[in-house]
Amino acid sequence: MLPPYASLPERLWHHALHGLTGLILLFLVLPILVIIPLSFNADSFLMYPMSGWSLRWYEEVVASPAWRRAIANSLIVSPAATLIAMALGTLAAIGLVRANFRGKALLTAILISPMVVPVVIVAVALYIAFAPLGLTGSYLGLILAHAVLGVPFVVTTVSATLQGFDFNLVRAAASLGAGPLTTFFRVTLPQVAPGVIAGGLFAFATSFDEVVVTLFLASPEQATLPRQMFSGIRENISPAIAAVATILIILSTLMLLTLEGLRRRNERLRGVRPV
Repeated sequence: MLPPYASLPERLWHHALHGLTGLILLFLVLPILVIIPLSFNADSFLMYPMSGWSLRWYEEVVASPAWRRAIANSLIVSPAATLIAMALGTLAAIGLVRANFRGKALLTAILISPMVVPVVIVAVALYIAFAPLGLTGSYLGLILAHAVLGVPFVVTTVSATLQGFDFNLVRAAASLGAGPLTTFFRVTLPQVAPGVIAGGLFAFATSFDEVVVTLFLASPEQATLPRQMFSGIRENISPAIAAVATILIILSTLMLLTLEGLRRRNERLRGVRPV
């Protein structure tokens, strides 16, 4: 906020900066918002102007066996991959923060590499690694691959949360007779829960939106929602794709609101006033 004694140029710059920021946000969000009305289009084409409004494409998504199978596959793969990523990422983050050893920076870089390396390279590497083990074309292989993509997000968020964690609490619990598991679940985990949940939401969103790795590893019967959308765009551009995209936009918005709520809760717990 501007102080009450701000000069006229400062006020003009403040309002101009806010206006420019709003225009940039509108430029980024408008292409996404354009999809939402098209999902209610009565026509069979993705085009403006629309001749009428209809829920027929949502009904098609619900009635189509292909779309139902894709939704079911996504609801199987994404939650399972998220749970694995949360477990492995949390343990890895705690180990990296608490320990000091040679090669720690290199190990950290390797753990977060799936987040920065182009996903097609990760997909090829996973295919080469999973093919000899017979994991391609299986739910287990697909879940493990999606978990690999989600682990870096959990490691990053939990590591950031642990920066303000007082490890003297762990020592105090151990001095009172608590075992490692009891200390973890009753002392450490409640403190880092916001970071774990935030990382889990990022991992879930990454898994639910992943298409490249799925194209390499999944069989046709294991097509997830993004892969079904990709196939639909290649074969026949239908407004049903806009209906599914609208559902995904709503889901992503809810996750972002959840993350913002977790951030504010974490700031209140630390005594920091939310911005």
